Amino acid sequence: MISHKGQTWEFHNPPVLISAATVVGPDEGQGPLANDFDLIHQDNTLKQKSWEKAEKALMEDAADLAIKKSGMQKDNINFFVGGDLMNQIISSSFAARTLSIPYLGVFGACSTSMESLAISSLMVGTGAAKYVLSGTCSHNCTVEKQFRYPTEYGSQKPPTAQYTVTGAGASVVAAKGEGPVVTSATIGKVIDMGITDPFNMGAAMAPAAADTIVAHFRDMKRSPDYYDLIVTGDLASVGFKIVNELLKEQGMPIPSRLFNDCGLMIYDIEKQGVQAGGSGCGCSAVVTYGHLLKRIEKGEIRRLLVVATGALLSPLSYQQGESIPCIAHAVAIERQEGA
Repeated sequence: MISHKGQTWEFHNPPVLISAATVVGPDEGQGPLANDFDLIHQDNTLKQKSWEKAEKALMEDAADLAIKKSGMQKDNINFFVGGDLMNQIISSSFAARTLSIPYLGVFGACSTSMESLAISSLMVGTGAAKYVLSGTCSHNCTVEKQFRYPTEYGSQKPPTAQYTVTGAGASVVAAKGEGPVVTSATIGKVIDMGITDPFNMGAAMAPAAADTIVAHFRDMKRSPDYYDLIVTGDLASVGFKIVNELLKEQGMPIPSRLFNDCGLMIYDIEKQGVQAGGSGCGCSAVVTYGHLLKRIEKGEIRRLLVVATGALLSPLSYQQGESIPCIAHAVAIERQEGA
């Protein structure tokens, strides 16, 4: 049974994350969460002929690993819900071609990790599917080439810029089984504060994160201390400071012990050249499906809220002088009772 509360779906028979897998590149493998990833590639090309083909391979690797870890065969998976940042979500769509699983492509920019998980959970929770593969990916070089400057150009980046994660995360969502459960999902609204700078994504996305967090607590009639940890997707140092300020203004401050950001967690921003921190579809995906689920499994966290953020611009909209519309989707993941 599922109830609808404002912007939020509450799952009374919560879908289960029976498996999850993460695959990352060399920079992520040198960060503080390296031990929590399933596969670390030592070369950004993944022995492919282009970065775009490498990104597709990341998604394929994560999907294959998640299915294998679930104990299922590929034929048991009813649907694959995924997306990414590339033109017409080609990384996920071409991976779906390889997987040959019925596919729903979604686009929420860097919020796609939780958008795909929310939709997968809704499908399982309504009985529309028994097993759904959910996932997303990004690659530093493909995103730089598409949205900013080709890496060969050697452009200097301002301190507000973020470093796109090379990585993919996938999970298998099921009606029953062992693992953490999805208890609710809050679907965000598009928020646009008029920011036009693609090198300041954190500032652009922070208002959307704040809006969805406030909506989640309003809909669920909860306070922040219901959760052991609340993480935003990839606001990094600039956006994370802003979202804290916005939440205080709206009377919903989150204590620092309960609040973090995936873009700050995945890299050591003091030692790695990642400007303000991490971003990209793969950022919240690999931190959640790797590090955070492992913490739930160990009992360090029982209740987790992941608020993945996304900037919904395209090269075309930027060239036309458009501002950057943003969105955030929140998914509550909890340790099963009795676990």
